[in-house]
Amino acid sequence: MRKVKFAEGEYYHVYNRGVEKRDIFMGDEDYQRFILDLRLYNNEKSFANIRRIALHEYELEYEGEPLVEIVCYCLMPNHFHLLLCQKGENGISRFMHKLGTGYTNYFNSRYERNGVLFQGTFKAVHIKSNKYLLHLSRYIHLNPLDIFQHDWKERGIRNKKRALQFVKDYPWSSLRYFIQEKSPQHLEIVPDVVKAQFRDTKGYLQFLADWLPSNYSVIADYIIE
Repeated sequence: MRKVKFAEGEYYHVYNRGVEKRDIFMGDEDYQRFILDLRLYNNEKSFANIRRIALHEYELEYEGEPLVEIVCYCLMPNHFHLLLCQKGENGISRFMHKLGTGYTNYFNSRYERNGVLFQGTFKAVHIKSNKYLLHLSRYIHLNPLDIFQHDWKERGIRNKKRALQFVKDYPWSSLRYFIQEKSPQHLEIVPDVVKAQFRDTKGYLQFLADWLPSNYSVIADYIIE
């Protein structure tokens, strides 16, 4: 049972992975679908016909206020990370329930399977200070380095130039919206709480590159892996 209590205006690291650590994204279309779902389900409105909405149908009408603000995210083959701010009562719980159920329905329909997709209920940790908020945004945006250098967390980043280029090019995280692009209409990212603390994008990228093995122990209680 999850012990964390969600409060409006507070920030949380939210995470889940595939059951038995199986892949939850089998190809580009699945990643694209999940990213679209981040927007579609972040609303009071219920999309009963969500599985019939095509990926190109981004010009949708939204009513009401969002359930959460999405500060940043990263999708990996068998898990995902979200940094969320709750905007209304039970916003995170409602959003994650809709997201998990909706994406599972899509995935099971697409791959003709049945049963659960995720490893139980989503995990969440309350981010209690700005220090940890910054550390976790960095950790989430560096997560693709698991593919590039599997021991980066414990050993540090060996080739910082190549590593930074790798995470900048990784298509399934919100880093691009921190450093160069405005998030598209179908996905509203609200990164200002982090971005405003750096002089420019180079400052944030340097913050990423400055990851040290000691940072891993600092945020160990917040990364829920």
